[in-house]
Amino acid sequence: MRFFAATLATTAVVLLASGCSTANMPWGGTATPSTTGPTGAPLGGTCNAQPVQGLIGQNSTAKVVEDARVRSGAHLARVLRPGQMVTKEFDAQRLNLYVDEAGRITTVQCG
Repeated sequence: MRFFAATLATTAVVLLASGCSTANMPWGGTATPSTTGPTGAPLGGTCNAQPVQGLIGQNSTAKVVEDARVRSGAHLARVLRPGQMVTKEFDAQRLNLYVDEAGRITTVQCG
């Protein structure tokens, strides 16, 4: 009985692990990670603030912030308001948009 239970458990583990494989999918293709997020915008990686410096002076609407994130290649973007407490850790995948009291972008930096 123990042999049967051990064999059954081993078979279950092997089947579960093979279900996680990204190679040799049943339909003949291979699984690839999604390159777009839930909004359809490309997922980012390392941030580059240079392409979005032209946004300085614009209002920090949701559309402008998402456009900045996509154009900079960042994984995420945050809007930082005057006097707001922020974390100081550096994140190479994050775009920081500093805004004034009126919500206009004053500085664009990665980190």
